Amino acid sequence: YLADGLTMIGHLALPAGADRRPAALLGPEGTGLSDVERRRADALAELGYVALAFDLHGGRYLDDPEEMLARCLPLLADPDRMRDIGHAALDTLRAEPRTDPDRIAAVGYGTGGAIALELGRAGVDLRAIGTVNGLITGRPGEAARIRCPVWAGVGSEDPIMPPAQREAFTAEMQAAGVDWRLVVYGGALHAFHHPPVDHTTLPGVGHHPRHAQRAWHDVVGLLSECLTSAE
Repeated sequence: YLADGLTMIGHLALPAGADRRPAALLGPEGTGLSDVERRRADALAELGYVALAFDLHGGRYLDDPEEMLARCLPLLADPDRMRDIGHAALDTLRAEPRTDPDRIAAVGYGTGGAIALELGRAGVDLRAIGTVNGLITGRPGEAARIRCPVWAGVGSEDPIMPPAQREAFTAEMQAAGVDWRLVVYGGALHAFHHPPVDHTTLPGVGHHPRHAQRAWHDVVGLLSECLTSAE
């Protein structure tokens, strides 16, 4: 599908059966879509969700930190570009016949989480928004358009999302009257949820196996609460 002037290559995972199912949009870290997100989408399909892990970089995985920052920092500073990427992926998910269009959540990690939040600030009808590491504040007043619960997770030792950024994010959510939650995982760094990689990473990035598992359970719990509670 097309977005941000690129041909994006997402990963769609379908649950068993032929009926319409609740759906989850799954956004990757700034490095881009990898097998980590593909496996997460597959795991959500096994739980009964239609899941689309979306692309950020036109089928590329940016393992060079400088190249990743050169693309992601301007993107994170441009809410409209983030929304365009999110809308294109969401339209692709909605076009899947198995998707129940009235029961969609957006969950993302890092840049993907920031995009999920921007969809909420754009007033998109979502049942839930989840973001890990992507606690980016939006333009003044736009968080009031968020119409669903927001769950956020972050490592206590994350230098990229420090306490001041967490406080700004929670103040934005609170002022907008959003139903929000923030989980701070003690001792965890940035991208603590992501398995170790064999390339150079930014300072302050590190895997925390126990908290990675806990954060995944929290994401699954959010989807269960907000997508399947009416079944």
